[in-house]
Amino acid sequence: MSPETTARLLIRCHDRPGIVAAVSGFLYNHGANITQLDQHSTDPEGGTFFMRLEFQTPHLDLSRSVLERAFGEAVAARYEMDWSISYAAQKKKAALMVSKHPHALMELLWRWTRGELAADITMVISNHPDLQESVEAFGVPYHHIPVSADRKPEAERRALDLLSGEADVVVLARYMQILSPGFVATFPNRIINIHHSFLPAFAGADPYRQAYERGVKRIGATAHYVTADLDMGPIIEQDVLAVDHRHDVEELKELGRDIERTVLARAVKWHLEDRIIVHDKRTVTFRK
Repeated sequence: MSPETTARLLIRCHDRPGIVAAVSGFLYNHGANITQLDQHSTDPEGGTFFMRLEFQTPHLDLSRSVLERAFGEAVAARYEMDWSISYAAQKKKAALMVSKHPHALMELLWRWTRGELAADITMVISNHPDLQESVEAFGVPYHHIPVSADRKPEAERRALDLLSGEADVVVLARYMQILSPGFVATFPNRIINIHHSFLPAFAGADPYRQAYERGVKRIGATAHYVTADLDMGPIIEQDVLAVDHRHDVEELKELGRDIERTVLARAVKWHLEDRIIVHDKRTVTFRK
């Protein structure tokens, strides 16, 4: 199925009978072919209903704008839906932010060049100059914005100026600075962070040392949306790896880097493909 003809519909509403029939019937009546449908209900009696649906558009009998308006009036209003339609051909603009650790960033750029991430990567922003040559080898602009305690607001303003109109999603690929609430509010549920720990355990700084000191048997990584509360945003994806008493802190960090890069890449891919619905402090993630 070509991205040029694929549309995606996300829905959240109170669960009640007839939703799937109403949505599928509407699309059928206007020439759409449904090629993927996932749904979830928190409770069939009074719960919240979630749906992700992909459909093909070559034979639509309405323009996209008219179709969306008609859906809103004929279906969404009746079921009081929170909904959106996006089109795979309209790639999201992604900006990456990084400090010195290159592994998560390089994984994203490598997958992007292979066509695994359906995005336009517009820039990399870093508070260090170390990775400029590596990033520019991918043809991606690199912006070095130093961050110091006394000039952090100025650094954030510079970053926001660069991001304005050039980022639908911001990915923190081991960006080791805490973003201000004002910065986060500019991109609600559109900043993805990789935390080198299996949250909610070992939040904050140096989680691998925390894990080592506690003698854990599993280390992990967590990709989540960023909120004003540090490391408390809705979780998108997690993974773990078995370890034991033989591993020291540096070995844990080395093993953890492999988990971090893959967990972040999956989370970013799912966001780009509109597979995630944020609900309260959680996410509903329709994995491929």
